[in-house]
Amino acid sequence: MPFALSPERDRELNEILKRYPTKMAACIPALHLCQDQNGWVSDEVIAWVSQRLDLPPAHVKGVVTFYTLFNQKPVGKHQVWVCRTLPCALRGAGELLSHCEKHLGIKAGETTSDGTITLRTAECLASCATAPMMQVDKDYHENLTLDEVDKILDKLRQS
Repeated sequence: MPFALSPERDRELNEILKRYPTKMAACIPALHLCQDQNGWVSDEVIAWVSQRLDLPPAHVKGVVTFYTLFNQKPVGKHQVWVCRTLPCALRGAGELLSHCEKHLGIKAGETTSDGTITLRTAECLASCATAPMMQVDKDYHENLTLDEVDKILDKLRQS
């Protein structure tokens, strides 16, 4: 079955298109809408965005492969991003990431076998003053201790 946005999201895309001078300028917000619905950006999503915005498929694929916030394969129900930029690294991000990997039984870039959590790293999540930190879905968790990380991960596994 080919990809299509839900009627509500399609209305939202129409509103987005009104705010931009060209359809190309709306490529990133359109891809976010599609990913929010589909969970990831499949080849079908790329083809749909390409057709809807009158863009070459190679352009849309280039956007998807350039930006790390676009999932190029299915991911877990929750995404846990550990910031590893220098300020976070200096305040324990490496230990935090290693702890997450051990706790979840996966490496960064992998998804737990139950499909609940995908563990990822980010170059910067713009929370340098509150390092170490991680982003869970769209929520920031800052000034983390390993005990707090355990509680967060355990709660995610139960959801």
